[in-house]
Amino acid sequence: MTPSPGSPGGSPGAAHDVVVGPLDLAARVDEALAIQAEAFGLSQDEMNVRHHIVLRHLATPGASALGATVRSTGRLVGFVYGMPNDRTQWWSSVVEPYLRATGNEDWLDDSFTITELHVLPECQGRGIGRRLITGLTDQAGQARSILSAIDTESPARALYRRLGYRDLARRVLFPAAPRPYAVMGAPLPLLRP
Repeated sequence: MTPSPGSPGGSPGAAHDVVVGPLDLAARVDEALAIQAEAFGLSQDEMNVRHHIVLRHLATPGASALGATVRSTGRLVGFVYGMPNDRTQWWSSVVEPYLRATGNEDWLDDSFTITELHVLPECQGRGIGRRLITGLTDQAGQARSILSAIDTESPARALYRRLGYRDLARRVLFPAAPRPYAVMGAPLPLLRP
């Protein structure tokens, strides 16, 4: 990897050069989706569909976003957004039967949903994702947080567990998703490792 200008240590988004703060996600939605595409392996068609979904989510009362940007360049290297959970939204309608089956349906109430959290692969493992999710949930007015993650042992799931999330339902199937997900929940504020 070629050192990028202004990035100490030659790595774009070195942890000490990344600032986490409010993000006008509507204005930077294409940049954010490019990060998600790289981190999550999305096609251009999937990005086009998600573009409209993100903008619709941002119109939800209480929706908020944070971004991780390289201080020296302003380059976006990570983002998170979420909103107060609403049982009438698509995500809740899909996960509700799974949560009911495990006795965790009440987690759909008074919860802040982490809708998306992504960091560029070359910037992962530096605490950026942790700073994003804790910063966003610290602003939430709900008693707890819920999210879904691919149901495999991954660095993301390990991070969520360190922050206090636990599995509420596993093997959750979303339409058109090739792999099952786990729904996880944590009381707020999140734990600090």
